[in-house]
Amino acid sequence: MDFVQEFVSESLQWVNSGGPSLQLALLLVAGICVHFLLALTLRHMHRVAAESVQRWDDVVLSALASPLRAVLWVFVASMALELVPDLAELREQAAPAYDTVLVMLLTWFVLRLIRGAEAEMLADSRGVTQSVDKASVHATAKLLRVTVWIIAALMVLQTVGVSISGLLAFGGIGGIAVGFAAKDLLANFFGGLSIYLDRPFTTGDWIRSPDQEIEGTVEDIGWRLTRIRTFDQRPLYVPNAVFSQVSVENPSRMRNRRIYETIGLRYDDADKVAAIVAQVREMLEQHEEIDLSRTLIVNFVSFGPSSLDFFVYTFTKTTEWVKFHAIKQDVLLKILAIVHANGADVAFPTTTVHLNPASPEPEA
Repeated sequence: MDFVQEFVSESLQWVNSGGPSLQLALLLVAGICVHFLLALTLRHMHRVAAESVQRWDDVVLSALASPLRAVLWVFVASMALELVPDLAELREQAAPAYDTVLVMLLTWFVLRLIRGAEAEMLADSRGVTQSVDKASVHATAKLLRVTVWIIAALMVLQTVGVSISGLLAFGGIGGIAVGFAAKDLLANFFGGLSIYLDRPFTTGDWIRSPDQEIEGTVEDIGWRLTRIRTFDQRPLYVPNAVFSQVSVENPSRMRNRRIYETIGLRYDDADKVAAIVAQVREMLEQHEEIDLSRTLIVNFVSFGPSSLDFFVYTFTKTTEWVKFHAIKQDVLLKILAIVHANGADVAFPTTTVHLNPASPEPEA
């Protein structure tokens, strides 16, 4: 024990006798050693975290790795300034910068943590994620990032000596003027926020508005604009405030698609209408693509000007646009086959002219 104490005492005397140059060199060597030791420790922790069931430890470690190395070298730089006695004035000037750098490093860590959490929530390993959930994750991450940047800016201003209370008071007064000057911008911002919260639609949905000529697939929901790709592949940019003033339909969230057709038979086939209607109903009930849990109606409904009309009202299981039309075509062709199998035919507009025979004129 005495030997260790004597060795430490002699080592400190040797370091002090070497002057600032030797101390700086030793500090640099110590910083490099700690840097490599920290890297090995983090690598080992990553291997341990990779073997665990939870993924959040990987997210935290990945977010912490780079900022922690930066903190080490900021500490080394601060110690280096303390070792040089001629840099007293520089140390006083660097004190606010030191606090500012630490705040920025903390902000960097939190932003990396938010980005990692967002990527983890949307990772393929979690299975298929609905587009509504994706929009919620993206919106929450955006709000958190904005909040972190605002808090970091206030903390940096505090470290450089700016009065936060005065700034907040000025912001309250100036916010009124800014609100009047940028009311449209704020309306679009809160419109985008309401879209994220109410979720009437999300990225990838097909939407249309009966109030305005808005129809297409949503490509992006920003804080000011929503970009919609119309069916002729033109981009349509709609301010978010518009969606708080118009009705919006979201066909992408339909549970079924409807087949609603009226078929007219000839008046000459009046005795076959009942059989045709019954066979069409039976065909639909046996069709594998028709959803029998929804309303299914096949009835004779009216005497048309030139046809006996019955209508078909049913729903398909699919909501896919292309597949729906293939199913509808199959249903209509089978109805036509049933009509022809009964010796009937589909009516077309006809006109019957009745002529009264004129009596012969008397001879002169």
